[in-house]
Amino acid sequence: MRKVIVVGAGSWGKNLVRNFHDLGALAGVAEMSPNLRADVAANFPDLTLYADLQAALETDVAAIVLATPAPSHYKLALQALTAGKDVFVEKPITLKASEARHLAEYADSQNRILMVGHLLLYQPAIAWMRDYLSTGKAGKVFHVSTQRVKLGKVRREENVWWSFAPHDISVILDLLGNSSSKLKLETVKASGQAMLQSGIADNVHVDLQFVGGQSAHIHTSWYYPLSQRSTVVLAEKQMLVYDEVAQTVTVHDKTIDEQLNNQDCGSHTVQIAAAEPLKLECQHFLDCLENRQSPRSDGWNGVAVVEILEKSAEAMNE
Repeated sequence: MRKVIVVGAGSWGKNLVRNFHDLGALAGVAEMSPNLRADVAANFPDLTLYADLQAALETDVAAIVLATPAPSHYKLALQALTAGKDVFVEKPITLKASEARHLAEYADSQNRILMVGHLLLYQPAIAWMRDYLSTGKAGKVFHVSTQRVKLGKVRREENVWWSFAPHDISVILDLLGNSSSKLKLETVKASGQAMLQSGIADNVHVDLQFVGGQSAHIHTSWYYPLSQRSTVVLAEKQMLVYDEVAQTVTVHDKTIDEQLNNQDCGSHTVQIAAAEPLKLECQHFLDCLENRQSPRSDGWNGVAVVEILEKSAEAMNE
């Protein structure tokens, strides 16, 4: 089994450390903070620790897992790819579409694996919906609507759109086309309200229209009284609802026929085996390293997500 070094052991990095360690694939951790390094040493005394990425790159370990702040992703990922390493980078892959594209192109040119941490693509419920829609039982998918709202952690350096939306954009691209390469964005409409800090949106609505007629709506907010995370798929013959809080998928046998009459044949809830998405995501990266296959959330998937993030942010400011 190929092994990895996790770079960054903070709030999310520690989860990657735990999962890769549990999978028997963690060769070490690179962390600049002495306090965080001490925490890792206390919890995983068998691990080799490094003070920075450069020290990790000088080893013969095949892959680097980046869990550092988003503004550092481009520089550190490029540094790791240039050193001949395969790379897993947390979402968003970068903060600029041009930088994301450069990473994807460079990884391809060097035959390196580049994977982005779009965690929801590895959620068993989303995987079930993807596979179900691909059977054609629900018919053509017209629209996907997502909501990710709660009274959450407000940030000063980024708005709620950049913080929450990468999850949902990756899912929308997956469910609408099962491949972001099949979808071409036509128009973007966006509105955001900055209620707590000037210039930093706390509540955002975005409408996406794709060439061919498919569409999507995304609502993100960290200033909301309820915790709601859902994905609704409107298709030709059926409608699907994923409640991420309750972890249920409901298939509604509902549609409107050619005479514009409602057809309601009830609904049923699907039983989906429980599994930890992060562990599945980490295992997928290890499988890709071993088999030299392109990840489901590869660099180009990361590019597609950042392009929509960027275009939506521009539309919000128009």
